[in-house]
Amino acid sequence: MNSKAVNLIKNFSYTLTSNLLSLIISTLVILIVPKLIGVQEYGYWQLYLFYSLYVGFLHFGWNDGIYLRYGGKEYKELDKGLFFSQFYMLLLLQLIIAVIMFTVSNLFFIDGNKIFIFRMTALCLLVTNVRFMLLYILQCTNRIKEYAQITMMDKILYCCLIIILLAIGVRQYKLMIVADLIGRFISLVYATYCCGDMVFRRISTFYFSFEETFENINAGIKLMFSNIASMLIIGVVRFGIEHSWDVSTFGKVSLTLSISNLMMLFINAVGIIMFPILRRTDGKKLPGLYITMRDFLMVILLGLIIVYYPLKVVLSAWLPKYYDSLMYMSLVFPICVFEGKMALLVNTYLKTMRKEKLMLKINSISLILSATVTFVTTILFKNLNLAIASIVILLAFRCILAEIYLSKILKISLYKDIVLELTMALIFILTGWFINSWLAVLLYVVAYIIYLAIKRKDITNAIKNVKLLMKA
Repeated sequence: MNSKAVNLIKNFSYTLTSNLLSLIISTLVILIVPKLIGVQEYGYWQLYLFYSLYVGFLHFGWNDGIYLRYGGKEYKELDKGLFFSQFYMLLLLQLIIAVIMFTVSNLFFIDGNKIFIFRMTALCLLVTNVRFMLLYILQCTNRIKEYAQITMMDKILYCCLIIILLAIGVRQYKLMIVADLIGRFISLVYATYCCGDMVFRRISTFYFSFEETFENINAGIKLMFSNIASMLIIGVVRFGIEHSWDVSTFGKVSLTLSISNLMMLFINAVGIIMFPILRRTDGKKLPGLYITMRDFLMVILLGLIIVYYPLKVVLSAWLPKYYDSLMYMSLVFPICVFEGKMALLVNTYLKTMRKEKLMLKINSISLILSATVTFVTTILFKNLNLAIASIVILLAFRCILAEIYLSKILKISLYKDIVLELTMALIFILTGWFINSWLAVLLYVVAYIIYLAIKRKDITNAIKNVKLLMKA
């Protein structure tokens, strides 16, 4: 095994450890918090987490541009004086936006709880976006170990504070939000330490590098808008649910989505290390590598969703207050199949080939469809079942559309695989929704075995290719 393969395994172990820890913490929080606090308190807490998802877009693509333009470079090659100026320019911009949000919060909301949540979101914006610049620099220059340490620190502190609060009898969502902010802030402090030669320099070396800022924003804004559109595909549906139903219903639906997204943490562990590697890979090898990675990933994802069946039984017993919302897991659980493929393969490849415009086009089309479907399901029909089912349909549509475009660029054929995966997802949803017994498990396992039989040659070839890559 050559040194690059060893380095790849080390980086994967760092991100896997980080994301495994995140998975454990997220699972504990998802399972314990709704058990101990009220449904309404949980709803407000979920509302803050929902808003905090979107704060990353108020750097206007600045961080995304750095990620795209410098991806694949060595950290020592970077102009530290230039990035010193960029860091503090971003800090100043985020401080101004946070102050504005904090000041005008009364104009947007009447409810005191929502005013508090909006103001805490402003603080979250300041800490998160500044930290993300450093995280993106570490990630795109392949300093994965430090990236993983910062991420783990955030999660560990957050989890410890939540456990302490619950242990001493605190049931207020406001203190849980503060715990989240403390974890983010301390991890930011450690991130500045990891990039100390970039953050801590003489003030006399600072200069307003507007040309660099413009180039970063120009490169990253398309990716940023693409990410906004991507998040809003589900976000619009959640907004529609929050508008048409109460905060308790919103919290219950959010719980279901949170559980369904747990497996994405493992996918992200691989996605993080793939971008800088693919940027350094010969373009002629990208099509074959895509097929190999895809075959492996889909076998794993379609097998892992079997976990849904025992998970539903355990969660129904553990969270009886949420029983009516857990039934929706069968509808949304397959999102990890489509989102996993997008996060690890499709998006990583499109970013590697600098196809941000295409990403924006795909996500924009999906977002328009999401807004239309949400209006019909939550306003016209006001049907919660249809609204939740639309989430997986929209994500499947986006994934298929993106893969069709990508297959044309790479000059490979994926239609047979797409049809097979859609069939598997449909079998999973139908058996889970209509059959409330272990017969559903049996039917899906039989379907999965048939899928493996159909794909046996592709799987064998993928294993051979991986062995060759490890030796090369």
